[in-house]
Amino acid sequence: MENIYFDNSATTPPATEAVQTAVRFMTEEYGNPSSLHHMGISAAAALNNARKIIADELGCDVSEVYFTSGGTESNNTAIIGGAIKNKHIGNGIVTSAFEHDSVINTVKSLEAEGFKAQFVSPDKNGCISAEKFAEKVDKNTALVSCMLVNNEIGTINDVAQIFKLAKAKNPSVICHCDAVQAFGKISCLVKKLCCDMMSISGHKIHAIKGVGALYIKKGLVIRPRNIGGGQENSMRSGTESVPLIAAFSEATKLCKQKAEHHIKVQSLNERIKNALINEGFSINSPSDAIPYILNVSVLGVRSEVVLNYLSSKGICVSAGSACSKGKRSHVLSSMGLDAKRIDSAIRISLSRYNTEDEADKLINALIEAKQLLTIKR
Repeated sequence: MENIYFDNSATTPPATEAVQTAVRFMTEEYGNPSSLHHMGISAAAALNNARKIIADELGCDVSEVYFTSGGTESNNTAIIGGAIKNKHIGNGIVTSAFEHDSVINTVKSLEAEGFKAQFVSPDKNGCISAEKFAEKVDKNTALVSCMLVNNEIGTINDVAQIFKLAKAKNPSVICHCDAVQAFGKISCLVKKLCCDMMSISGHKIHAIKGVGALYIKKGLVIRPRNIGGGQENSMRSGTESVPLIAAFSEATKLCKQKAEHHIKVQSLNERIKNALINEGFSINSPSDAIPYILNVSVLGVRSEVVLNYLSSKGICVSAGSACSKGKRSHVLSSMGLDAKRIDSAIRISLSRYNTEDEADKLINALIEAKQLLTIKR
């Protein structure tokens, strides 16, 4: 059976170049980058080169990039570290109500430490108002966090404006951005986005699972979560996984033609969306969402039934965040959508490797599913 993959927001198929790079550093250049012999020096050089490639993509200095195990660790480190760093100015945290669970649950966990969290809901179109977000910020706000691209519906948040308004109300507030679904697809220049910290991940851009990075603005010192031998400038001790990090940098290099990739994916997105609209499907993604994510509802049929039907045809999509594991989407709930629309929603997430033929097979399978499963309901 042919595999047709439209679940790229959960994870992407690793690029051949990334896999080959990882294998080389696992089987040939496997030295510890902290070792002083020639193999260690070679591994350290690869690590430094990877850091430069990531820093160039973020528009920051190499000293501001810290490698982690992925987006979740980066988000945890930034939010906990930033909140504790600024606890002397206040105990307030402001974030959006449709952040990834690694942000939402980390913020909630800090409430047990005396912090007070406020969650800003998107409007019915899935958009966050910068003004409404800033209304929640005051002199007691220690940290604000807002994702650049929502992982379920594809909203592109105006984080630059959100952070500018937040800083205008409280110049001491620390601004964190989860850019996991944005990095490698749209510009993530940290200075233009006015952020103090940014989280990114490798396996969302055709690298390999288990690696990510955290940008921390120079001069901002937060408490490390891993204590040990002082790797990553003591921010994240533990021997660096050079194979994964090198693969991450290789995948990042392949994203240089993001404008060209954007055009291709936009065309596929519109092909799918227009066909489904004509067949009566409800579109949950904003009209100006990133083209890599399209959230639709097959009204009258539960999400998992549609997923199983598509899977039987060799087609992979999801019912929302891969981390939700069947729970009702807090993203769609925060938009105020009704239960039937939420419970019938699926997320189609694309990559530059998808084709028009795959898009047409997905369209046909979804139309079949709507016709067959609605009748059998």
